[in-house]
Amino acid sequence: MAYDKFNILKSTAYPLPIENVDTDQIIPARFLKATERKGFGDNLFRDWRYDSNEIPKEDFVLNNSKYAGKILVGGRNFGSGSSREHAAWAIYDFGFRAVISSFFADIFKNNCLNIGVLPVQVSEDFATKIFKAIENDPKTEIEINLENQKVTLLSSGESENFNINGYKKENMLNGYDDIDYLQGIKSDIQEFSKSRPF
Repeated sequence: MAYDKFNILKSTAYPLPIENVDTDQIIPARFLKATERKGFGDNLFRDWRYDSNEIPKEDFVLNNSKYAGKILVGGRNFGSGSSREHAAWAIYDFGFRAVISSFFADIFKNNCLNIGVLPVQVSEDFATKIFKAIENDPKTEIEINLENQKVTLLSSGESENFNINGYKKENMLNGYDDIDYLQGIKSDIQEFSKSRPF
């Protein structure tokens, strides 16, 4: 499998209520030298997490010990800017398995789906409720049910459905990337090829 299967995720979350977070802020260009997906989490939001002396900034959410979890809740238009896959890699490598926002840039959204990070797009009203709940209690848990395509704020029981491409959904439920999927239908491809003239 390319990554862990995703079915139901119940976790606390890191709130990042900043709009228009682009991929250069997620992973600065100077850290794009590697071609493997490993190690990028160390530099996730690097310029926001550390000052010029490489000292962690205490006021940045990822450095705040009261927050934890496998869910990142971002502001509207999350993942805009360049199409670098490394932004999704950095989010996955840090330990996030889902990002919630009221709007995602399309390329970033697809890059996440390709590596096992679930982008959950909710309404602006529901995103606001999530931010407020976390602000009131950093231990607030969120449940994301991929099979039912539903995200639930467990403190209040409020929930909202989200959309996902059917093919990507099946891949995530099985922990497949595109190569795994093709391997799974290899015999069908071979049978089809026999029926085609060369």
